[in-house]
Amino acid sequence: MKSSFVTYLESAIDGARFEAGKVWSVHQGRPLWVRYDLAAIGKAISPIDFVARPPTLWRYRELLPLPADSEPVSLGEGMSPLLDCPRLGRHFGLKNLLIKDESQLPTGSFKSRGMAVAVSMARALGLKRLAAPTAGNAGGALAAYAARGGLEAFVFMPDDTPVINQMEAYLYGAQAFLVNGLITDCGRIVREGTERMGWFDLSTLREPYRIEGKKTMGLELAEQLHWELPDVILYPTGGGTGLIGMWKAFQELRELGWLRSQHMPRLVSCQSNGCAPIVRAFESGERFAQPFPNPHTVASGLRVPAAIGDFMMIDAIRQSTGTAIAGREESIGTWMRTAASLEGISICPEAAVCLGTIAALQKRGQIKPDDRVVVFNTGAAQKYIEAIPFTLPRLNKDQPIDYHALAKVD
Repeated sequence: MKSSFVTYLESAIDGARFEAGKVWSVHQGRPLWVRYDLAAIGKAISPIDFVARPPTLWRYRELLPLPADSEPVSLGEGMSPLLDCPRLGRHFGLKNLLIKDESQLPTGSFKSRGMAVAVSMARALGLKRLAAPTAGNAGGALAAYAARGGLEAFVFMPDDTPVINQMEAYLYGAQAFLVNGLITDCGRIVREGTERMGWFDLSTLREPYRIEGKKTMGLELAEQLHWELPDVILYPTGGGTGLIGMWKAFQELRELGWLRSQHMPRLVSCQSNGCAPIVRAFESGERFAQPFPNPHTVASGLRVPAAIGDFMMIDAIRQSTGTAIAGREESIGTWMRTAASLEGISICPEAAVCLGTIAALQKRGQIKPDDRVVVFNTGAAQKYIEAIPFTLPRLNKDQPIDYHALAKVD
């Protein structure tokens, strides 16, 4: 196997090229793409080759940036299951609804993918100290993979970050701090401390390799559907690396000629109406989003008032003839419980936002009854204990139990 099929890095804002194999961050404050010699990859492997490989994201090694002679920093991140959801589908009048369940990855969310590749590349490039802001799962994932790779990690999070995410960063040994502000304030702290502290800024889209890890969601989805793609993908978007990465994967697969048809899915960017900068920009016909004022949502991964990859998300949505839509914040808890109770899947608040948009999309004609619809569940519900306040009914062991009444409890 060739050491690496990466040919160069490319600025997403103006197309400027940068040499592969060196440490890069952003160009003109905007992200970089990783570009590959796809013709060489097509000669080196074919889809049938993946069958014999272990079911982890590293099965797609030729389409990932880590050189072949570098050992991945891995926690055994396997292929996440693609689950048929017939009861939930009937609830919406959909014949083919599937959930890709990222909650089963090592750190309980899709963030395992991006951090596995980003931290692997950081170590391969000789970096020793990493830092990132987080509103939720990214901080725990960075802390875990940094610990696995023997690197230092600094994590900065808003002080209302879910307590489980706080605990993860602490448990995995990161230097973790709460900040009286938003994720954008945490990001500023990281950037301003870079020179003084000597850390590398691993913020969303401020390095080029988290996209490549998230890209494996699209590669897996294509393989799991026998190299066909669904009609519609509902994806919760905060910083947007997952949406951007998947669209990149689909484009690379099409250029490789591995897809069984040229059909591409319509991408739907789902945000909460408590923080919906991409939705506002898309609906206004803009390519760049304005910072969202007073952002609030229990779906902490969506509480990103400004994203440096905003134009990359909006470009992908438009190229796919998809859309951006905001779900109602107050319905998140209801959809978490409805979906989990119907299908037994640990639905996170971000995925619940996606479910809360389906009826509106159907009314607009953007989801049809026969469409194959994939919803990404990007994390585990149990990481968001603050999202669903509840109280269980109590029984007194010393009193007679009215068993018939038990079935009426809700």
